[in-house]
This record gives sequence, C-alpha cells and structure tokens, in this order.
Amino acid sequence: MDNIENQIFSSYERNPILYDEIYKKKGQIKKVYKKLFELYGKHSIQDYVNLNAKAKSSFFNQGITFQVYNDKDTQEKIFPFDLFPRIIAPDEWEIIEKGAIQRSKALNLFLWDIYHDKNIIREGIVPMELISTSENYLDQMVGIDPPGGIYNHISGTDIIKHNDGKYYVLEDNIRCPSGVSYVICNRTALKRALFGVFNHYKTYSVTNYAENLLDLLETTKPKGVDVPVSVVITPGMFNSAFYEHSYLAKTMGVELVEGRDLFVENDFVYMKTIKGPIKVDIIYRRIDDQFIDPLEFKPDSTLGVPGLFAAYKKGNVTLANAPGTGVADDKAVYTYMPQIIKYYLNEEPILNNVHTYHCSRPDELKYVLEHIHELVIKPVDEAGGYGISIGNRLTKAEIETVKKQITESPRKYVAQPIMSLSVHPTYIDESESFEQRHVDLRTFTILGKDKEFVLKGGLTRVALQKGNLIVNSSQGGGSKDTWVLKG
Repeated sequence: MDNIENQIFSSYERNPILYDEIYKKKGQIKKVYKKLFELYGKHSIQDYVNLNAKAKSSFFNQGITFQVYNDKDTQEKIFPFDLFPRIIAPDEWEIIEKGAIQRSKALNLFLWDIYHDKNIIREGIVPMELISTSENYLDQMVGIDPPGGIYNHISGTDIIKHNDGKYYVLEDNIRCPSGVSYVICNRTALKRALFGVFNHYKTYSVTNYAENLLDLLETTKPKGVDVPVSVVITPGMFNSAFYEHSYLAKTMGVELVEGRDLFVENDFVYMKTIKGPIKVDIIYRRIDDQFIDPLEFKPDSTLGVPGLFAAYKKGNVTLANAPGTGVADDKAVYTYMPQIIKYYLNEEPILNNVHTYHCSRPDELKYVLEHIHELVIKPVDEAGGYGISIGNRLTKAEIETVKKQITESPRKYVAQPIMSLSVHPTYIDESESFEQRHVDLRTFTILGKDKEFVLKGGLTRVALQKGNLIVNSSQGGGSKDTWVLKG
C-alpha cells in the first residue's frame, strides 16, 4: 500500500469486496487521488476535527439545512458534509454527461408523445395501463403544447458505480429534483477550509449553474415575450428544501414567491409588488402538481395560484418543470428506459439501467415474492428514500409485511438486485477517523429549446451509517464536493 505515514488514513480499513474509489484492488492509490492523498496527509487528525467543525459552522451560519419528517416530529438539521472530495476523471465524466443528456432528451420526447399521439403505446412498446394507472399522469395535460416543447427542464439522474467499475442509473427524477444548492455550497465550504488543494487540480466550476438555469429557462419563454420575467415559487419556509428555493432565486437574480404573491387576470399571471402588478412569464415551481392551482387540482390547496393552469394551457406562462412530468419518473416507467431511448433517439443507452422487476407483471411478482431477501423493494412514486426495503436487512416478520404490501398493491412496487454501491473514504465524527462509506451521484441536466447543460460536478451523496446503502439526506445521509477534472 502507498505511504502509510499519512496520519488521517492510518486506521482506514479497506473491504476488498467493495469497489473503493481511491484505491486499486492491491491497495495502491489511484493516480487521480495521489496528490490529494498527499495534501490531506499533511494534516493531523486534530486538524481535520477542527476543519470539520469549521465547515459545519459555515453551513449553520448560512442556514444550509434540511428538514426530516417522521411520525413523531419534524427536525431541521445541518446538511452533513465531508471535506474529502470525490474526483471524477474526464473520460468517466464524458460518459456520465452524455448519458444524462440522452436520458433527459428521451424522457422529454416520451412525455410529449404520451400527452399527444401516444405512438409508443400504439406500437406496444409501453403498455397504456402503465401510464393510465400512474398517480402522476395528468389527463389535464393531454394535447397541451408546453412553451418551447420542454417538459423536464430540470432532471436529476441518480447514478451509482457498481463493483464491476461500471456506472448504472438507479432512477430518474424529473418532478422537482433537489440538491443542486448543496453542490455549490459544498464547493464553497471546501474552498474556505482547504483552499490550497484546488491549486493542484484543474477542476470545473459548479457556480455557473444558476446563470445556465436562467438562460435555458428563458429559451422556453411564452410566444410574443421579448424579455421574460422569471420567478421561483416555493411552498414556504417550512418546506424541507426551502433553503434551496431561496438560494436559487437569489443566485438567478429573480424573485422568490409564494402562491399568495401571484394572481391571474385574463389568463395572464401577475406578481404583486409595491409598485403595482408585474406580469410573470416563467415560473420555476417547487410545488407539486396537485397544489399548483386549486381551481384545477386540489380545491383546498393554499399553496398555489387560482387560474394558473388556465394561463398555462393558453401558453401565457411557462411552468418548469411542466405539470404531469412525474409520470416519466415513475419507477415502473424506468423499467422501459432502454426501449424509450431506442424508440425516440434510435440509440443504445449510454448508461445502464439496473435490472428491475415490476410487480404488476405476474411472473416478475412471483420472482420478487420468492426472492425478497436478495432484492431492494421500492415504491414507484416515493422520493427521498422513503418506503424502501432492503431484503437482506429485513427480519422474517418484516419480509412477510413487505410481501403483504406488494401483493395488495403490485402496481405500486418495483424490485432491484441489491447493488454494491462504490465506497469512498469519509470522515466519521464518532470515530474521528476515515472509514469506507457507500456513495452515489445525482447529476443535474437542464434542457432548453435546442440547448442543454449538465452541471459538471453533481451531488455525491454519502450513506453515513456503516454498511447502509440509502444515501438520501432524509435517511441520515450526507454529501461530498464532487470534482470533475478538466482534460
């Protein structure tokens, strides 16, 4: 193994069965990590304890928090951040970026099709029953042409590296994918704590996300609008991702509004200001479909804007992402992604799907029920890691409970083999040392009219509990800064 005098790694234990991102199989440090390993090795454990505390303080002072909901109460927490970054080499990033763009474009074409001609259904590639039974399919969107032809303006693609060294997509998120503000704040926190390390690597910036987001959103402005007015709409300060909503509005230089700040008149949307009403052309919404307009969806919603959907149908306002996009990030639709990519783009998938069983298919249901102990069971419409069951962690009683849930609502569940997510050295407070922890990567892709952008970094999420495979912050996960190296 490389120089073991490196104090902060002196007690690091490698499990050779797992794919460790900084070590080769025989224990040598991978080339892209050698300089980083050397630089971090100049610090003592106590230095690192102090730096870690400094980063936590930085997050707290900036209000970088999220909320965790459970049966008993709601807790606001600092987003856990690890100061040892993940590095992605240029050749690997090229695959990830091209794969993320491919999936986003294919999903956009799929959404257009299922809300218009339904050709993919007519040709028997995707069953109509799968679409019509999705809780996120909106009949109200049938025949509507979104401004610029874009449904999924912002997509979050969750990617893992398996122990075969290949990248796989776990799921696509195109309703309201969150986490991009943490990408930028992670970079800021790391630069403040350990600025010198950046001088030794040519790393892409992540602070250009907001300007690209605004630029690409403006390409989808309503017809007849020269200089569009954009806003970010939030459910309010008690939402788990409110920090992100406010951060993005601030960095884009647009207003952060709640439903009560907007009104509709003659099918146009206006923002209330002390100088009088201002017409709004683009709304980046962080409110779920069912709450955006009480006249069209949930009548008791106080979060949305009465008449907003009527304005949208007339083409007078852009909603990003478009209502009804959730049907395409249904985890049952994910099982058809290779066929969807082939059908619309006539290309083979650049990023692999994880083999997925959909429990609405009788033969696959039978297999899942017989092999739950070696599968991950996921609800098709949940986010944040909620509702996931990992078979080999369940007791016999828990397995029977999961079987009952699946049998009663097979459409609601998919199952996947238990993938071995790659591991990365992560500082653990309790032991004051580095330990292996599983990681994934959420990339952020923006689609505009004839333009696209992928943030060169993404959010590396870390499962902080030893052996845990669920990386979501709502399930106790943290994150790392992600460096994409320039070629």
